[in-house]
Amino acid sequence: MRKRATVVPLLALLGLLCPAPATAQPTTTVVSGQARFQILSPTLVRSEYAGDQRFENAATYNVVNRTGLSRTPYRKRVEDGWLIITTSALTLRYRVGSGPFRADNLELRTNGTTASPWRRVICAAGQLCEAEDQHREGLLVAAEHPGHTGAGFVAGFSYTNNGITATVNAVGKHRIVVRYANGPGGDGRHENRTLSLGVDGRQRQITLPVTADWRDWRLAETEVDLSAGEHRVSLTKTAADSGNVNVDSIAILAPGQAYPGTQDRAADDCRFGTTCEAENGALTGAAKIADEHVGYAGNGFVAELVGGTKLSHRVSGVPAADTYTVNLRYANGVGGDGKHEPRTVLINGQAVTVPTTANWTTWATTAARIPLPAGTSGLTVTCPDTGCHVNLDTIGINATQQHLALGGYRRSLDGYTGDNGDPRLYPGLLYRDGWYLLDDTGSAYADGTPRPDRGAQPYQDGYVFGYGQDHHAALGDLARLTGGPKLLPRWAYGVWYSEYIDRTAADYRERIVPAFRQHGVPLDVLVVDTDFKARNTWNGWQFDTAKFPEPQGFLDWVHGEGLHSTLNIHPSIQGTDPDFPKAQAIAKGKLAKGQCSDCYVFDWGDPDQLRAYVELHRAMPTDFWWLDWCCDGSGSSLRGVTPDSWINEQYAKLGGFAFSRGFGSLQAGGYSGAGPLPTGPWAEKRHTLHFTGDTSSTWGALKGTIAYTSAEAVSTGMSAISHDIGGHNDTTGLRGSETYLDNGQLRYTTKLPDDLYARWVQLGVFQPITRLHSNHGDRLPWQYGPAAQASATKFLNLRERLVPYLYTLAEQANRTGVPVVRPAYIDYPGSPESYSTVDSQFLLGPDVLVAPITTPGETGETRVWFPPGQWTDYFTGRVYQGNAWATVSAGWDTMPVFLRAGGMLVERTNNVGNDVRNPAEALTVHVTAGATGEFTLYEDNGRTRITQHHNTLVVHQGAKKRDWTVVVHNADGSSRVIQAGRQVVINLR
Repeated sequence: MRKRATVVPLLALLGLLCPAPATAQPTTTVVSGQARFQILSPTLVRSEYAGDQRFENAATYNVVNRTGLSRTPYRKRVEDGWLIITTSALTLRYRVGSGPFRADNLELRTNGTTASPWRRVICAAGQLCEAEDQHREGLLVAAEHPGHTGAGFVAGFSYTNNGITATVNAVGKHRIVVRYANGPGGDGRHENRTLSLGVDGRQRQITLPVTADWRDWRLAETEVDLSAGEHRVSLTKTAADSGNVNVDSIAILAPGQAYPGTQDRAADDCRFGTTCEAENGALTGAAKIADEHVGYAGNGFVAELVGGTKLSHRVSGVPAADTYTVNLRYANGVGGDGKHEPRTVLINGQAVTVPTTANWTTWATTAARIPLPAGTSGLTVTCPDTGCHVNLDTIGINATQQHLALGGYRRSLDGYTGDNGDPRLYPGLLYRDGWYLLDDTGSAYADGTPRPDRGAQPYQDGYVFGYGQDHHAALGDLARLTGGPKLLPRWAYGVWYSEYIDRTAADYRERIVPAFRQHGVPLDVLVVDTDFKARNTWNGWQFDTAKFPEPQGFLDWVHGEGLHSTLNIHPSIQGTDPDFPKAQAIAKGKLAKGQCSDCYVFDWGDPDQLRAYVELHRAMPTDFWWLDWCCDGSGSSLRGVTPDSWINEQYAKLGGFAFSRGFGSLQAGGYSGAGPLPTGPWAEKRHTLHFTGDTSSTWGALKGTIAYTSAEAVSTGMSAISHDIGGHNDTTGLRGSETYLDNGQLRYTTKLPDDLYARWVQLGVFQPITRLHSNHGDRLPWQYGPAAQASATKFLNLRERLVPYLYTLAEQANRTGVPVVRPAYIDYPGSPESYSTVDSQFLLGPDVLVAPITTPGETGETRVWFPPGQWTDYFTGRVYQGNAWATVSAGWDTMPVFLRAGGMLVERTNNVGNDVRNPAEALTVHVTAGATGEFTLYEDNGRTRITQHHNTLVVHQGAKKRDWTVVVHNADGSSRVIQAGRQVVINLR
């Protein structure tokens, strides 16, 4: 008996260390009072809170597939007042009956990380409610006007339904006070403005008097009488409001109570066992929230703490009074006092030494042991009178994991040179610590209809991703949930020619397209930029018949050449345009003046105006349209749908897909910025080929493109990303090969240096889209010297040969969510090198490693990290062992491109002029001798599976018969070519 008494506790202990496996449950849904959890996959749980217990099941604009996912085994139990849900990948804990989700009552554990996915800010009476902390509808956060508090202010209120909504907790008669600025607006007016103040859905109009300028912040107030409990307070531009103001913050104040300072900022808790963002705390003193130094977590950092600075966080969930480790992530460069030395900060009064870092973009951590009482208490970081002169990024309370974004996106790379710092990227799906919350609360229904207003009742709807290092699972969850990235027609993966220069039908027919044929350069898509338009070359809506005498005949000729065309569109219309009266009539007189001269803009959220806009395209039956956003002011008033996402969906209905920007709107809030708006990243990829904007023609921009394509792809799921190959804006002044008239002045086009041109085309061949483009600049091979011409011609033909392979990768991306171009850490998450090489190399599918040359000269070199396995140089045959580094050099006729052993690369056997006229009747397969692997070629009429078992290749091609060539790459660097014809079993010996 004594022996048995010893064994039972031991088994119980083993049960705690090795939890029982998850088991299939009768339902994927767990309800706990007003909270509902839906287990959608081992790495994905929907978390929904409905104060009125009206849970939502309809598809939303973000989440088109809430149901239909495979049933996931999981375990659930209630323990010590917590509902605990466990899958094979994560554990989610919710404190039963504790109300809406926030930091202290909902916890995620995955892959050794503990996190509080939901951050819910509740503003009590007398607290400062920073506008950027509230739910925003169609508004960007900006920071360029001084005098604001926090990280910035909410900018613009230019469109109907633009607004912010705060959750407040107060009872009785109070004043709602708004801190705002009202300077000269983008509409040219400087006058009193109005917004609508809503309390639990009941609105009244308030007036915001003019301020001296946009730096002059003032207060406006109105009285309310609040019942006990939480309330939703909103500031919205309705159709009856003028808007066009900036809002910094709001506060709920008792009679006579002064407007609060930053020390009274409303914030959510910092949960024990998690890492919290420093910028989310209450800050006093001279320190500011900033974002100019890259590498930070969250939305920014607290910048250069000085004497008198105090940063406060409320810590909750401390299990017992004890001394715990507090980790500060910081940067310590050359301070404002000119010194670069170890500094001292005080954590709850305890001195902590902060060593130097190399500079302000180098982040490090330091730790201190700090006594904390049980439950909830405060944690403050202060400075001695002499100052700290450090930047603080995060505070980990008994936690070391950092929530650092992998990749990131932005709407536009306009003006990017690669030599003026990295562009700020906005975090998306993937993080180093393996979790993410997709907050879908504000998303409209799938058809664009806003969700109903629930009055004072709280509502939250979000998807908790807990993927650890399984990035494939995360991207797959996202694709199943929100829809996969758009699969374009196969010809779209060929070669595009585009140039911002005045062209005519005769130019294309008699010079440009024949030159492609003459010089043996393939062409699939002809892009006609904005100068084709009559009346106004910017926003006209007819062909200029002096340039295109027979528009339909021209478009028919394009098809006859085996090409597809797109026309450049700008989203406004002149009042003098011949089509304007009809458009205004269809819009029922609702088209409003824009910010451009005598132009009218469209609210695509209004069905009449959308119909008028779409109708303008009917007379221009091109294959698809290029919506080249800029400066005009069209947008959408739909709640829960971003302007880009909505109009791109309409373009997809017109032409199969949108060729446009993504994720927000240059017009959002009246600000020309690249920031994202809610819902953009997740809906966008279903419709859009993303045009990234007008970069500059520099080596720096070329190098920056490598990292950006992968970064956007893995953070949003977008796969079809298109850059201006060669860059848009000239930086060299080198005279090109053509002349044109500019306001009566004869000018020359410009060109790139031959080495830069050759290397940029090489990179472009291995991008999702190969689109040669520029602003009055030469981008065609025969416009360059013999060596550069030969290189560009060779690589553009390689691109055309790779179209069947690229189309297969694009279909895989559509189905699995894993993009065509991605960083190595997607497939090799356990290798530190895969994270450090994102700016110099990438994977094209799982089997091809590309490391472009980005330095001048006839021969260049790059340092390449080879993932585990064996890799063979596609051009030279040299074999490299994986999990190792090598320096690889290449002239203009080659570039560092490597094939994974066991992988396959399928390409056309012969060069062809375009995809449409050349069915893939003869294909070549590259394989590595002695390896094992398989590849399934996707075509519109079926799939062809190819398997390799060491020395035998088997083609499972069904009814499709074609000629096969096999290139066998041997371990000694040699290769053999086998002309297999229509054999289906091929001996590779």
